[in-house]
Amino acid sequence: MAQAAAVAAGEWLRRVLSEKERAAVILASATSQIRFLDRLIRQPQIDWSRLTFFHMDEYLGIPEDHPASFRRFIREHVAEKLPQAAFHYIQGDSPEPLRECRRYCDLLHNQPIDLCCLGIGENGHIAFNDPHVANLRDPHTIKLVQLDEACRKQQVGEGCFPDLNAVPQYAFTITIPGLMRARRIIGVAPERRKAKAVKNALEKEVCKDCPASVLRQHPNAALFLDADSAGGLEAFQPG
Repeated sequence: MAQAAAVAAGEWLRRVLSEKERAAVILASATSQIRFLDRLIRQPQIDWSRLTFFHMDEYLGIPEDHPASFRRFIREHVAEKLPQAAFHYIQGDSPEPLRECRRYCDLLHNQPIDLCCLGIGENGHIAFNDPHVANLRDPHTIKLVQLDEACRKQQVGEGCFPDLNAVPQYAFTITIPGLMRARRIIGVAPERRKAKAVKNALEKEVCKDCPASVLRQHPNAALFLDADSAGGLEAFQPG
């Protein structure tokens, strides 16, 4: 699954770079993305010096060297392996969070996004657009949100924090319209714990109760699953 998604992303980036001088990519920071990112940076015949990378979310108030920092995740899994590429980070510990939102918004608007690589949370979120704060027509490109308990429990389950009390209650996130502006979206959603969210995203109505369902409205989106995450789909025939 990770290899297939990476090949699709690589093909798209080569196409974009054949059409224009630079390309921009938004990446997700999550354990479910590690294998995909490892294979993405190995894709051949891509001039990484012509790419600019963004990431879609970050916890409010944690420093960049915190073990759970998404800046640290992107740096360790991508930036250090592609030193020729450009990276823009959300400064989660900025003393003026609203000004940081405006700064990152300006960066995103100055560089049209060609590819967004994302995952799906156990509660159906994309980025940190949890159901209770998701807005399919959000007027903002990036905003501060309060994380719901299901999302915070997922962070503990993935080993990012020792317990629920250690998980920040607030975070920066690129909004749903901000993600949907990308010319192409590639989703990677493995594991059985994502099966319910995948089923809701693909088989139920498009609504904020399952923010990932909005991906069905994008004209150029693909969702890559494994047997476990696809196991609940009516159309899935294992074997």
